[in-house]
Amino acid sequence: MAAFNLFKLSILLSILLNSHFGLCSETSNKQISKGVSSLPTCSSIECPSYDVIHVGNGYEIRRYNSTVWASTSPIQDISLVEATRTGFLQLFDYIQGKNYYEEKIEMTAPVLSEVSPSDGPLCESSFVVSFYVPKVNQANPPPAKGLQVQRWNPVYAAVRQFSGFVADSDVGVEAAALQASLVDTVWSAAIEKSHGADHSSVYTVAQYNSPFEFDDRVNEIWMLFDMEGDFTE
Repeated sequence: MAAFNLFKLSILLSILLNSHFGLCSETSNKQISKGVSSLPTCSSIECPSYDVIHVGNGYEIRRYNSTVWASTSPIQDISLVEATRTGFLQLFDYIQGKNYYEEKIEMTAPVLSEVSPSDGPLCESSFVVSFYVPKVNQANPPPAKGLQVQRWNPVYAAVRQFSGFVADSDVGVEAAALQASLVDTVWSAAIEKSHGADHSSVYTVAQYNSPFEFDDRVNEIWMLFDMEGDFTE
């Protein structure tokens, strides 16, 4: 229990430090080449389960099982770091018992920030920040003011990993790199079909690590989609 509480505090401090003290700028981010690496955080706290369907050059395709998430309303901001901080403060209160059941919930990973980018560099984007609800709470997740419970059906994700502390200057570059690596694949066509005209503009940033982990940090860009038929490219 103490380890879980420390991790909760660690995530909160990470967001506060990145927002106010520029800690993320001190650690360079680099893409983790050829496929993706393991997720060590998930050996100590609960993460959603998935199957790896395909491994490409710098990305992999996963199939996530049905999952439940507690999500904020859309947050308008020019900064993913600031929007994630705002959203996670709501979610932190939620897991600490600020919900209609007054129930405390164990910390999980990753914390997701869904990004709907703006049309210009100085315009506000829209962000939805989400917390993975542990399996023990999924049958009846505590409701809370200002949060929505989302029940995902099984879904596919194209995933690219990168290291370091997440910074606003990195996420757009990493998302564009993921999209470029998927060009002319069946996965790109599936993403386009799932997202329609806006398929290139929506992606998700997944953050896993405590701020006290300076080495081997793992972050991810996800592009979610539905898939029909076989998986042969």
